[in-house]
Amino acid sequence: MGKRVRRPAPRAHWVLLALLMLVLLAELSLNGYVSHVGAEGSDAPAAAGAGGRVPPGVTDGAAVLRIGADGSVSSRAMPAGTIALTFDDGPDPVWTPRVLAVLARYRARATFFQVGSRVNEHPEIARQVVAAGSEIGSHTFSHLAPAGAPGRLLDAELTLTGNAVAAATGQRPVLMRPPYSSSPDAVTGADFAALRRIGGEGYLVALTDRDTEDWRRPGVDAIVRAAQPARGAGAVVMLHDSGGDRAQTVAALERMIPAMQKRGYRFVTVSEGLGLPAAPRATAGERWRGHALRVAQLSGGWLARAMTVLMLIAVVLAAVRLLVQLWCARAHRRRVRALDARPLVSLGLVSVIVPAYNEAANIAGTVRSLLANDYPLLEVIVVDDGSSDDTAGIVERLALPRVRVIRQRNAGKPAALNTGVRYARGDIFIMVDGDTVFERDAVGRLIQPLQDPAVGAVSGNTKVANRGGLLGRWQHLEYVIGFNLDRRMFDVGRCMPTVPGAIGAFRRAAVRDVGGVSHDTLAEDTDFTMAVIRAGWRVVYQPGAVAWTEAPASLRQLWRQRYRWCYGTMQAMWKHRRSLTQRGPAGRLGRRGLGYLLIFQVLLPLSAPMVDVYGLYGLFFLPLGQVAAVWAGFTAVQVATAAYALRLDGESYGPLWSLPLQQVVYRQLMYLVVVQSTVMALLGGRLGWHRMVRTGAATAHITATTPEPALPLVSPAPAGHPRQPVRWPTN
Repeated sequence: MGKRVRRPAPRAHWVLLALLMLVLLAELSLNGYVSHVGAEGSDAPAAAGAGGRVPPGVTDGAAVLRIGADGSVSSRAMPAGTIALTFDDGPDPVWTPRVLAVLARYRARATFFQVGSRVNEHPEIARQVVAAGSEIGSHTFSHLAPAGAPGRLLDAELTLTGNAVAAATGQRPVLMRPPYSSSPDAVTGADFAALRRIGGEGYLVALTDRDTEDWRRPGVDAIVRAAQPARGAGAVVMLHDSGGDRAQTVAALERMIPAMQKRGYRFVTVSEGLGLPAAPRATAGERWRGHALRVAQLSGGWLARAMTVLMLIAVVLAAVRLLVQLWCARAHRRRVRALDARPLVSLGLVSVIVPAYNEAANIAGTVRSLLANDYPLLEVIVVDDGSSDDTAGIVERLALPRVRVIRQRNAGKPAALNTGVRYARGDIFIMVDGDTVFERDAVGRLIQPLQDPAVGAVSGNTKVANRGGLLGRWQHLEYVIGFNLDRRMFDVGRCMPTVPGAIGAFRRAAVRDVGGVSHDTLAEDTDFTMAVIRAGWRVVYQPGAVAWTEAPASLRQLWRQRYRWCYGTMQAMWKHRRSLTQRGPAGRLGRRGLGYLLIFQVLLPLSAPMVDVYGLYGLFFLPLGQVAAVWAGFTAVQVATAAYALRLDGESYGPLWSLPLQQVVYRQLMYLVVVQSTVMALLGGRLGWHRMVRTGAATAHITATTPEPALPLVSPAPAGHPRQPVRWPTN
């Protein structure tokens, strides 16, 4: 309401947030790409005619092919008496060392066609392979089937694998075996198109002469038989050292290698068998790119695991919160029913204080609704805080009894409230925003809990008047679900952090004890309420005291309002942080109320952008049915909770259909408000009052839905409540 010097809101953090989310999405996508790898034999083979004709030099050739970019083909076979054992899909932390141990025991060497992403996960095993005298070939980065893959994707897979091997071993692979491949006579047209591209990148393509199909785990005897070449012939033998339980493969090696060595066979690498030079040294650039790739991949995996844990924590917290809310709502409902069943009691003169700044659209309706209340002992004090419109004049021209207008220079809402308190004559103050309209029984119901001398303040039930359109429905649901369920829970837990400015009653003694309404924060109602609790008073919630308020009608207005609320709440939390270590009512506020606000209104909303990024990642990399089931379950719980909250408030279930749509715009707006508020709080900025443009919707609503008068006040005011003067500190 009042003017404050403020620092311009920072903007760089939005760029940083966007970059952070893009990096997070990229990291998660990299993890999703490399971790959802197929198993050998799981892909359907390409159609035989796909990709055109296969040259006879391939189908009739040997296992190791040199294919030019122009389609020229030459091939070479293992010499007689020579076996090149090859192992696909590794490295594996369990099975690759066991395979190496068997090879070392019989002084054999082999060729390992390794998946680049797995090399990044286990570079030490790749180094063990090279140190043992064996060699490493490329098996793509993510176990991609080259046939039918986009050319650029295949090129990237080869480059990434080369960099991964270079970083782990210092060598650059020159052999490449496509996943899901077999012998040359099984090459299809689509396979050959991919092989041409691979050959064009400078790789020798190593297929196989003997495919053991050990990935099926057919038994040790079957693997041994499938691995043996024709008498005296050489062969490239395909085996696997990863992708599942490879105990049969290891056992087959134990039996086959010594038996074949006794028959004069030697076990060498593919390059050694063909007389090829050793693998070239990788360049410094290739090694550094490989190291960077490994860091990115491992970071993506860590982030994916961390996000999964975060999601689980959020789900558990939300479930616990919901259960506590529902239990407290039932307990609070029973308590309120018992209070409402008793006759309404007169507690003497009630002073209603209305701070107003440019409220010409609603002020007349607000004042009339107050005087129309069925509580007879009432005075209304309108404090015009330097309005530039005709707010004060409108009230004065109404010439209503029991209404006073006080004009002051613009000093802010807390100052206006304190001015009203100084002029008030009652022992009970009701503080009302200038855009709020009371129902006829609101005053009488609001003050009833003050019969208990331990109660220092009462929160009423604020409802949205302009609930038409999606934005209005969303705010209506938020008020009913979040605000009112939370208030019931806070009441039961005796840690109510906020009595809303729209409708709240305060005992004069409580106001005196805290020195009036402070101007230290932008959320003066939250700050004031916390101070009342810390002074030893109890704050309760009375849902039957209903007031209608005009909610923001545009996203811009909503942003400004919630930004001020959120920033002010953070200020109040920081101001009252010492309550965390105090005892009694202050300790309950700190450990229950502030703890709840910190978790559910600060920390979880701050993590919400990452949750959204994780959800986008899930759409592409997690089973669609699983993602849909989680979303549907989450939405169903929300709808059920909303339906119960609407029932508690006596509201129609009609707006429920709009609840799932809140996840599209409204939720993102709310958590971005928390991000902005947190940045401003950390920077120590000051935020000015933003006044919402009023349309008079609250007045129009109460005029159209005026309820029947409540039961008359029949009980006398209790004795022992003498009014005491309020002494204010000098500011």
